[in-house]
Amino acid sequence: FSQGKVDVSKRHLLGFLGVEDLQGQSFLDIGCGSGLNSLAAYQAGAERVSSFDYDIDSVRTTEYLRTEKAGAPDNWTVQQGSVLDADYVRSLGQFDIVYSWGVLHHTGDQWTAIRNASYPVGEGGLFYIALYSADVQINPTAEEWLEIKQRYVRSSKLGRARLVWWYIWNFSMGRNPLKLSDVIKTAYEYRFKRGMSYLTDIRDWVGGWPMEFSHDADVLKFADEELGFDLVRIAQGEANTEYLLRRRAAGARSG
Repeated sequence: FSQGKVDVSKRHLLGFLGVEDLQGQSFLDIGCGSGLNSLAAYQAGAERVSSFDYDIDSVRTTEYLRTEKAGAPDNWTVQQGSVLDADYVRSLGQFDIVYSWGVLHHTGDQWTAIRNASYPVGEGGLFYIALYSADVQINPTAEEWLEIKQRYVRSSKLGRARLVWWYIWNFSMGRNPLKLSDVIKTAYEYRFKRGMSYLTDIRDWVGGWPMEFSHDADVLKFADEELGFDLVRIAQGEANTEYLLRRRAAGARSG
């Protein structure tokens, strides 16, 4: 990763949290993936960072960033684990901020994943998650996208590449070859959006499986009534809705 990508991720993270830094805060990254956001949290001054992912390659990549980019600090740990394993998640302890961006809807049991992911959030702590929204009007429909994703998983390497370019041709270019330059510009500028890669995000969207959509209102109701969280901030309108939730004190009422 370039430092530029880390800086973009850090700005997005701090901006949505509404803080200037993470000094004195503990940070848990569930489904850490490449480790980019964990590194961003560490560089933002988090007192303690813990990262885990079910995928061993993601664990190795995050450990590489911890070692090579952060100097192997003792206050940043990286583990392999599943958010669907409640005992494992509970064993991690309590954190001021629990973060899981675009992960929980890919577990095959989203509502259990959300519940388990909430366990490490300390009283008054923040729960920052992003989930695919069923409220965003998309074409093809959510049901059709699920079929496309399953087809991607079953396809050969060439078949997967064709589906990625099918997406670019239909949705990024609008079947207009004159818009190729716009796509190239978008891909270049995309790194300034959470530090992500344009093609990586397309592969995740076309091929991310298993996957579930959820209505924003259902997530908020679940967080409030089942988990004991109040809404701090929400960002809607994109494929992923971002939620920032705060755990209520024991016995406190919502609102």
